[in-house]
Amino acid sequence: MKRHELDVYFIMGTINCTGDPLVILEKALQAGITMFQLREKGEGALTGLALEQFAKSCQKLCRQYNVPFIVNDHVELALEMNADGVHIGQDDTDLAQIRTLFPGKCIGVSVHSMEEMDAAVTGGADYVGIGPIFETTSKLDAKNAAGVTFLTQAREAYPSYPIVAIGGITTGDAPEVRAAGADGVAVISVICQSTNIMATVKALKNHSISLNLN
Repeated sequence: MKRHELDVYFIMGTINCTGDPLVILEKALQAGITMFQLREKGEGALTGLALEQFAKSCQKLCRQYNVPFIVNDHVELALEMNADGVHIGQDDTDLAQIRTLFPGKCIGVSVHSMEEMDAAVTGGADYVGIGPIFETTSKLDAKNAAGVTFLTQAREAYPSYPIVAIGGITTGDAPEVRAAGADGVAVISVICQSTNIMATVKALKNHSISLNLN
């Protein structure tokens, strides 16, 4: 994958949305998000056929806007749908097994230490997610906020490796996070709860990359 694809990485599940999730997703796609991850977890999350139907609707929208569609953890669903990739945590399916199941697909791994970072890189992950950078309310099981210290260390150790930062990041924080070494910001609440998604996504973007791509 190309590092600029992580620029504005939108993560969403139905429980994160007060309005229609598909309307929110389409507005985010129109605004210019560069990657989308379906993360349907937590109390009240969709399961079974309802999850499958919702996931297919999300995938259809992403394809219309030529944005990669990533599934969090639901490996069988991702395989069934032929998703563009899958994202796993440290307690999810083993990376080596995922790599075998998804040849040629994008695989992301959440990491919280240099040991986990090294394992992800050598294990064949296409990118890593580092966080939570700041306090977040989107994940009830989130680890304590770590700030940008580990992010900076990871970038120094792997100067050209794709890294996205996640956890409580706002439009005001995004420049600091990028300066610490992130190729992009992964966000949930800041888009899901935005009253002006177009302006929010624009504010999150790495404008130097946008200028280079235009």
